[in-house]
Amino acid sequence: MVIRFEKINRNIIKLQNQPHILTSIKEFWKEVLYTKVLLCYVPKQVLTLVKGLWKLLLCSQAENGILLCFSFVLIDIDLFPFFLVHSLWYFSLQSMPSESDKWGWKHVSVFGGFDKGSGTKRWKCNHCNLRYNGSYSRVRAHLLGFTGVGVKSCPAIDRSLREAFQILEEERVAQKKKRTSGSGKTGKRIRTSKPSVTCVWKTIAKEDVDDIVARFFYADGLNFDIVDSPYFLEMSKAIAAFGPGYEPPTAEKLSDLFLSKEKAKIEKAMTLVRESWPHTGCTILCVNQSCRTEGSSYINIFASSPRGLMFLKALDINDGDVMDMFVDGLSDAIMEVEPTNVLQIISNLGHASESFEPLILSKFPHLFWSPCTSHSIRVLMEDIAKLDWIKPIMLCAKGIEECILMYQRSSLCVLIRESSDPLSTKFAPSYCIVERIFKLKQALLGVVVSEEWKQWKLTIQEDVLNVETAILGDNFWSRACLLLQFFEPFVRLLTTLHIEKSVMGDVFNWRVQALEAVKSKGVDNILLNQLESLIESKWDMLFSPLHASGYIFNPKYFGKGQSKDKTVMRGWKATLDRYESDSAARRVLREQLSSYWRLEGSFGEEDAVDCRDKMDPVAWWENFGFETPHLQTLAIKILSQVSTVSMYQETWQDNEFLCQVVANRLGGERVEDLIFVRNNLRLHCQRKGNSSSSPSYRSQSSSPPSGDKAWETVHLDQMKRIVNIHNIL
Repeated sequence: MVIRFEKINRNIIKLQNQPHILTSIKEFWKEVLYTKVLLCYVPKQVLTLVKGLWKLLLCSQAENGILLCFSFVLIDIDLFPFFLVHSLWYFSLQSMPSESDKWGWKHVSVFGGFDKGSGTKRWKCNHCNLRYNGSYSRVRAHLLGFTGVGVKSCPAIDRSLREAFQILEEERVAQKKKRTSGSGKTGKRIRTSKPSVTCVWKTIAKEDVDDIVARFFYADGLNFDIVDSPYFLEMSKAIAAFGPGYEPPTAEKLSDLFLSKEKAKIEKAMTLVRESWPHTGCTILCVNQSCRTEGSSYINIFASSPRGLMFLKALDINDGDVMDMFVDGLSDAIMEVEPTNVLQIISNLGHASESFEPLILSKFPHLFWSPCTSHSIRVLMEDIAKLDWIKPIMLCAKGIEECILMYQRSSLCVLIRESSDPLSTKFAPSYCIVERIFKLKQALLGVVVSEEWKQWKLTIQEDVLNVETAILGDNFWSRACLLLQFFEPFVRLLTTLHIEKSVMGDVFNWRVQALEAVKSKGVDNILLNQLESLIESKWDMLFSPLHASGYIFNPKYFGKGQSKDKTVMRGWKATLDRYESDSAARRVLREQLSSYWRLEGSFGEEDAVDCRDKMDPVAWWENFGFETPHLQTLAIKILSQVSTVSMYQETWQDNEFLCQVVANRLGGERVEDLIFVRNNLRLHCQRKGNSSSSPSYRSQSSSPPSGDKAWETVHLDQMKRIVNIHNIL
């Protein structure tokens, strides 16, 4: 092959003088390069030469290169097929998306390719370390969770990361479409038949889509709060991503295939929770659920541990066989968890617990049947409110409240809402009445001296002189202030009771704080002795002995004189007697407790002493209790338990609707699976911090949120307000 540069130069001069010819040649090449040409063998020398010429052609600055390229073709017509073939090959490379556009390569490690220039490579996922051979389409499928392309979905990528990858993929596709639409390609066949389904749906405005969604809710009588469910939002995004061709699964598949798959996923996700039980132990929670059907009730059973709360089963109890059904159902739940992993049972079954307790403990003698701590504190506060020196303050506060409510009915003034305050009815109502009246002190002083009040007194038969005297005098307010300060430790503890947070050691410390707070207020010794006697007489009945043991084991309370407190030591003895039936094992635990109190071995190390109030109690024992393994095991289990269940009393009220409707269509086993899946999904949503937005924590009648975290959402500000009152008194 001889390149005749003289002819090339002559053609360059001709083309420079006739720019319209050059333009025609460019347009011709565009048309040629978009046609389909059968590739054939091309000599390497020609490919190298043409590749260089093509680079010059693509460069807008290289006019000489462009002229040289076309002159070469015009002169050496025999080389035209070779130039055309390689031009098409090179142009196809230029039209492909650049590697920088393919976000997936950043998440894999490429360690080889099959052929130079080939898209097929050997690569390893940076997330799960699985290795595959294949092109970028397989990388994308692996990261996005697609199936059917010879790779598995990456097991190490969670939902949030996969959604982020989906966004990157959508942006990549959009950029690709933008490049394609801007390239000016022609010759594509355009269908003139009626528009496709995709085109039709793309023309629907958002308002029309909202109308369709709303119609679905209205027609099927669904709770409007479902739109706030993260699962509803996840479903909507998934359907939108799939496109208009999506067809939902049938009712049969939903109740069978997909239900089984979801249950399997939940059980797999709960593996870590189950694996933690031998180390930390767990608490079985029995939550009674009121039922609209007379003579029937539901009891939901959970397993609580530091790893999380897990729903186990729901018992449909009828009045006729309450005893047998509950005992059998609870026994099955304990066996599922394994008896050695269970430390205590907490319920809100009221007086029925007195009947169930001996039957369960006869089967599992090592378990503790612990009263609900929040309920016990409320009962104790109400009992204290009945003491002779406190009762008059409560009665006076109630009298003021009743009088003001009566006055409001004939006045525009509204000081107290007649609707029941959830906090008052559920958490020490007597105390909350005094707190509410004390907060209104200045407003009440203004009301009783107003002309409207004086005119109102003339229209009623009741004598309100005592109420006026109490409001205008100092005696009631000073005693109410003292009472609020006295109850401050009770209220503070109520704000810390959390279904997923252990307060075992804190509960007994609260008792100590309460008595010290009363002493610091200068209360008469006789009255103080009455209070101490009341608490002492009620303590063992209202609180589990595990609280006393937790007070011993919590390192931040070390050195508080536990060994000299008879209530604490009585609780420790009760704990040992139930936890360990072998006397030799009990002796070992007592000896190791003495080592703890004497700061022997690792307990006396500088770090152990310094970290008592800086580390989580369980973590402290894991790090410094290794020389006393039996005591360490017991301490970790006790300090890992929750102490209350009442916060969850109303969380599950809408299960009745589910059971009654679905049970008519599904078999008993599938109903149990559905309840298991539903409640554990709700708990998962709650752990993710979505409880305030999820309908799962609201009843079907759209009642206010309830349960532990819902209770916090509704009443936390009110609790803070109560506590802040004490800070300004």
